Order: sequence, then C-alpha cells, then structure tokens
Amino acid sequence: MNKIILLISIFLTFKTNAQTYQETIQKHRQSYKEAFLKEEKSPVRAEDIQYFDFFEVDSTFRVKCNFIKTNLPDTFTIPTVDGKQKEYFKYGILSFEIKGEKLQLNVYQSLALMRIPKYKNYLFIPFKDSTSGKETYGGGRYLDIETTDIQGDVVILDFNKAYNPYCSFGDGFSCPIPPNENHLKTLIEAGEKNFKKPH
Repeated sequence: MNKIILLISIFLTFKTNAQTYQETIQKHRQSYKEAFLKEEKSPVRAEDIQYFDFFEVDSTFRVKCNFIKTNLPDTFTIPTVDGKQKEYFKYGILSFEIKGEKLQLNVYQSLALMRIPKYKNYLFIPFKDSTSGKETYGGGRYLDIETTDIQGDVVILDFNKAYNPYCSFGDGFSCPIPPNENHLKTLIEAGEKNFKKPH
C-alpha cells in the first residue's frame, strides 16, 4: 500500500512540475505578444494578436548544452534580408542532443548592442531547421540568452522560446539571416510558428 502511495505521489509531483513548466512558457508567450503593443515601430497591432501561432509546449526541446567560448577577437558580418550587413563577434559554441541527435549552434554577440549598457550581456542565436519555410518562417528564428545564463560550461537552451524576427510580420525591417553554420538538419517543432496574417 505504501508503495502505491509513493508511486502516486511521484506521479503527482511530476505532473505538477510539468504543469508549472507549461504555465511558465505560456506566460512567456503572453508577455512576448504584449511587448509588441508597447513598441513604437511594432509590425503588430492589437487586432493582429490573434494571428500568432506556436507549437505545443514540449520540454524535450529544453536542452542542457555544453558551452565552449571561442574568444575570437575579430568581428564578422551577418547579412540581413534587406541587403545590409550587421557586425557580430562569434562568442561561443553550444553542443547538445535532441531526441538522440547531436547538434551544434553558434552564439553571437552584436557589436552595436555591446555598446549599450542595457544590452551588453545580450547573446544572439539565429537558426534555421527543417521546419523553416514550412511550419515556421523561412528566414529562420531566433533565441536569446545572456552571458549570465552561462554557468561554467553549461547553458540551458529552450527552443519553446524560439521567436520570429520582425521581418516575418511585415516589410521594412533589417533582420539578420542565420549563417549556414546555424542551419540544423532536423525538425525543431517548438517555439513560434508562421504568423497567420499574410503581408
């Protein structure tokens, strides 16, 4: 009898933790959508909120990554969809597994944002995957972390927080195109899907 109670207790604890994670991501997504309404040059208006779409929350895509800092002093440029170039440092490399598949993503730091105190710790992870141009925006999606998220050589990366660049919502924006080294040959069925309103 005690064994049954213990198993039920473990199940309920797991279920509660799972619900808490679901709620955390849902709150994150709500805050993400609301942030558009506070931006002066936002491509999204209040009546457009209904067109946001996301994959179901899946903790499989919240992964523990091994981080290696590259310490490369030279900047390089990443082209944008409007033909401009933006300067970045290659900050490091993340190695991780999803469903038994070994993957890597490079982490970048914007030269321009480094000069702004508010964003000096901001790190940028643009990527494409096998959903790009199908369920998700063809120009790729983004993830953000901060230098403070790096604990020794470990980073927790959550693809449930992957989001679309402004270019997916409207024209007239300068969005970095994920470099070839950040093209994942796998399905990342997590995070934001295509915006349902055409432009």
